[in-house]
Amino acid sequence: MDRRFVISLSCPDTTGIVARIAGFLADAGGWIVEAAYHSDPGTGWFFTRQVVRADSLPFDADGLRERFAAVAAEIGPQAQWTVADTAEPKRAVVLVSKETHCLHDLLGRASSGELPVRLEAVVGNHEALAGIVEAHGVPFHHVPFPAAGDPRREAGKVEAFEKVREAVDAHSPDAIVLARFMQVLPAHLCERWAGRALNIHHSFLPSFVGARPYHQAYARGVKLIGATCHYVTADLDAGPIVEQDVIRVDHGDTAEDMVRRGRDIERLVLSRGLRWHLEDRILVHGNKTVVFR
Repeated sequence: MDRRFVISLSCPDTTGIVARIAGFLADAGGWIVEAAYHSDPGTGWFFTRQVVRADSLPFDADGLRERFAAVAAEIGPQAQWTVADTAEPKRAVVLVSKETHCLHDLLGRASSGELPVRLEAVVGNHEALAGIVEAHGVPFHHVPFPAAGDPRREAGKVEAFEKVREAVDAHSPDAIVLARFMQVLPAHLCERWAGRALNIHHSFLPSFVGARPYHQAYARGVKLIGATCHYVTADLDAGPIVEQDVIRVDHGDTAEDMVRRGRDIERLVLSRGLRWHLEDRILVHGNKTVVFR
């Protein structure tokens, strides 16, 4: 009874979409346990997420996909849809550098069962976090990147990212999590992992993109700092936003205080965004997201 099929669909808005989906599921005996809808007047698009008890249907997930394809075709040629099976465990690979806070949080939530994910591997451009990762029984892959000033820096980065790609793609993950990786993914990897690569940026985007955002915020004298979980695109820190949160600061806080306090927000925002991604709660349209929480 805990197994669910999750149907997600987006398409140009028109009348009859909800009735067509509900009628299809009712005719098959489907027991809907969650249903969410959103109609965006700005784009004219419709979004829905439907969750059905698997034991209420006379066919498996592949059978549902085969039959729902016909329904989606009737709704329209631009309809985009997926069917997910909660019995199929989601897999993730985490990319890290030296920062520990987001990695610690993800490892703890995954090992306790709080996050519905199997962490297949962690890839780091430094060896500093290998012990933490291996203590949780997760493989760690060290891929060094050339330091600034290295005459082969650009060629070396190309080689390093190819090794990262191999390590990630070996697991065919549902999510690639940049947990303070601190390296800018090249455009071809952004495209290859589109809709799967999630980044945590330590500012309330679109403010303070790029490096050292807390120091930028301190110099600007802001009263709120935040963090943003977003999908990775070739445009730096400009991908579709999944989740954000903020914390108040004041004139007495130093840049180091902001860094320390901001880490708490980063943990929460990344774990929320990853959970919603794993639970198929996010539909992307253009550079915006619909998140059915």
